Amino acid sequence: MRSAIFDLDGTLADTSGDLIAAANACFAARGVTVRLDPVTDAGTALRGGRAMLRLGYGRLGEVDEELVDADYPRLLAAYETGIAERTRLYPGVVAALDDLAAAGWLLGVCTNKPERRARILLGELGVLDRFAALLGADTLPVRKPDPLHYTRTVEGVGGSVGKSVLIGDSVTDRDTARNAGVPVVLVGFGPAAAQMPALEPDAILDSFADLTRLLDGLIPLDPASGT
Repeated sequence: MRSAIFDLDGTLADTSGDLIAAANACFAARGVTVRLDPVTDAGTALRGGRAMLRLGYGRLGEVDEELVDADYPRLLAAYETGIAERTRLYPGVVAALDDLAAAGWLLGVCTNKPERRARILLGELGVLDRFAALLGADTLPVRKPDPLHYTRTVEGVGGSVGKSVLIGDSVTDRDTARNAGVPVVLVGFGPAAAQMPALEPDAILDSFADLTRLLDGLIPLDPASGT
């Protein structure tokens, strides 16, 4: 059967607001005045906690990596406390997942977010049960762009790698798909939208309303098997 495997942050949901709030909580606890902006710094937020801390402390001077390391667990704790306060699914996600499932697609999530937090977030957003498998950054000894992270996700949904596609929002997702030898769709919205064409994905998704049609074009339905 055909499988659609999704990245999470920046692909299914805009998580930048809650991530930035967690970083800003760390800066406030240190008593420094720097704060990240939820709009202009959203792209950095989707690159992870350490990237946000480095950006903030870098605005004060040279980045102290020991300080980044010390604050990283605090950032994660603050983020988990408010993991879905500002985060929202992108428009059309729920309908697109329903359409894909009705068309026989197997659905999974392959994210570099720790698995526990990914499960909490998708549960809070009301879509966890739509995915047959979810693999996070700590599920395996490797993570994206290592292809094993992706191929194990496809196996987890019960699919075949040769009839699967990755939907993501970053060079990491592009490289993961290339390493696994599968098509990649990158989203044409969100903080890094302008960078997507240069990554040369197999397709760019401008709206989740177009997802089923777009994926059908990349991996056509097999008339013999109906999958």
